[in-house]
Amino acid sequence: MTEQKAMYENTEFTLSRDCEAIQIPSGQKTTIPAGTQGVITQSLGGSYTIATYQGLARIAEKDLDALGLEKPQTQEAQKIARTDGEVSEEEVWNQLRQCYDPEIPVNIVDLGLVYDCRLIQKDGGGTRVEVKMTLTAPGCGMGPAIAHDAQSKILSIDGIDEADVQLV
Repeated sequence: MTEQKAMYENTEFTLSRDCEAIQIPSGQKTTIPAGTQGVITQSLGGSYTIATYQGLARIAEKDLDALGLEKPQTQEAQKIARTDGEVSEEEVWNQLRQCYDPEIPVNIVDLGLVYDCRLIQKDGGGTRVEVKMTLTAPGCGMGPAIAHDAQSKILSIDGIDEADVQLV
C-alpha cells in the first residue's frame, strides 16, 4: 500500500469523464463532471480521496481511469488452502485493516473503531461475520460508506458467505 500511496498521493488530475463519488463528510453520492480539476489527497485501501473545487470526495479504484491513472499492480492476497472450511479471525482483522477513514490515513482497526468481531459457523456450512464499529465523529455521513467497504472486504475472504457490519 505504501507504493500505491506514494505513487498517487498529491497527484493532480483533470477528469476525463463524469465520475461517481461520495462527498466527504456528508456521505452523499454525487457525480463529478468531466473536466473537473483536482488533486488526490489520500490513496489507501482501494479508494481515493480527492480534493476539487466542490470539496473532498471519495472515489473507487474502478474509476481511476477517469483521473488518467491506471490501477496499481498489487500482490494478490494469498488464500490459505482449507479442507475444513474454517476461516480465521485473523484474516477478518487483516481485511478490516484495509478499510480507511477517507479523511484520516489510519485504518479503522488502528483507529479503534472496531469494537466487536465474531465469526459464526452456519448450519450447513459457511461462515457469517458480525462486526460492530463506531465512527470517528458522531453523525459522520461517511459511516455507511465505511461500513459497506468493510463488509465488501470481509466478503472477499474465501469461506465467508455472509457479513453484517453495524454502526453502534
